[in-house]
Amino acid sequence: MDLRAWADRAVAEISAWQREFGDAEPHPDAVVPEARFTAGFDELLGRLRETYPFHHPRYFGQLIKPPHPVAAAGYLAAMLLNPNNHALDGGPATTELEREAVDSLAGMLGIPGALGHLTGSGTVANLESLFVAREIHPGAAVAGSAEAHYTHARTCHLLGVPFVPIPADPAGRMDVAALERQLRARRIGTVVLTAGTTGLGALDPVPEVLELRRRHGFRIHVDAACGGFFALIADDAPDGVAAAPFRALAECDSVVVDPHKHGLQPYGCGAVLFADPSVRRFYRHESPWTYFTSDEPHLGEISLECSRPGAAAAALWLTFRLLPPTPDGLGRLLRASRRAALRWAELLERSPVLSAYQRPELDVLAVVPEAGSMSEIDRRTEAILRGGMADGSAYLAAMEVTAGDLHRRGHRPRADRDRARILRGALLKPEHEHWIGTCHAAVEELARRAAG
Repeated sequence: MDLRAWADRAVAEISAWQREFGDAEPHPDAVVPEARFTAGFDELLGRLRETYPFHHPRYFGQLIKPPHPVAAAGYLAAMLLNPNNHALDGGPATTELEREAVDSLAGMLGIPGALGHLTGSGTVANLESLFVAREIHPGAAVAGSAEAHYTHARTCHLLGVPFVPIPADPAGRMDVAALERQLRARRIGTVVLTAGTTGLGALDPVPEVLELRRRHGFRIHVDAACGGFFALIADDAPDGVAAAPFRALAECDSVVVDPHKHGLQPYGCGAVLFADPSVRRFYRHESPWTYFTSDEPHLGEISLECSRPGAAAAALWLTFRLLPPTPDGLGRLLRASRRAALRWAELLERSPVLSAYQRPELDVLAVVPEAGSMSEIDRRTEAILRGGMADGSAYLAAMEVTAGDLHRRGHRPRADRDRARILRGALLKPEHEHWIGTCHAAVEELARRAAG
């Protein structure tokens, strides 16, 4: 699709609709002279070239990629109107679009009928989930894996809730035996599980923790910000992912997912879903100047955020309309990313200068430069990162690991220091399926230079 043509049509259509209310000249103080705008806009475009090439498969560092042109077109069309999905009168059309899009997310995750809404990010979505957790179990602690995103411990600090880190097993998943020991030792009201950790894409053992819940009676919140869309290919197929953790989401109390990762959306677009719609009671508040146009519930009445972009809802709705969250829709793109990760793991098995930190569960891989000591691994990681960015051949990220982390996974560097950085790649783009050989060759060459 030609995004420029559709952007032009959006501007024309919205402008025509606005003129139906009568021509309204902009206030003279709001008018920017054309020459001044041109100069400022040219400067902006020049500054944007300082961004890394997120659009290209050579970039496979952080969990970042541009939105699909469909999402960009939908966002632009609604942004010209600038609806606010806090109250119905702020976004009457986009509120309905948000409800439909959230229903699609709930169906994808196996929790139809869930209460939910879009958020500015996964961080805000997780904040809302832990806020509800605190209200249901006041005074109780929240437990989460030591490999979970740092936002959970930070959010607990913000909410005044104790956070209990649970050790991870050698694959980066929550250690269920360690969790059970903590459940016996102290009052834990909510356990946070991660379906796709940010660092490794690891899947916590949701079914096993559900068994513990039957004995100990805690809530389960699943942070699926990174991995939630993999529910579309959770079929145990060779190019799919493990089915059990995703099927078990239907029995959990709340789930967070980020459409601005694998859902092809622009930032920020997170979502939170609650299996029990009655948790809306914890959001209850008064706003005598806001909720007056309808007795129907407003999205602001089930959200901690107030102003929320209706454009994000329009973008997600249009994307789902054209690329639905089904195995044959968006699932095809997830499967391509998964095949790319598996192919890279195969190439790493044959590399003399690189090795996989562990086998990927989704589309994220950590890669260890082959070296004899922790300090040399760290030095080579730095050289590969800087070298790839300097010549444009590969844009990677890094993560810090301990000597123990490496030893548990079969790597045996000399522990002349406790911590070192290793490489990390996120193959979010389906195009990586066709580029992974080129990307691997580039990283391998950078590793040879670093070694020699």
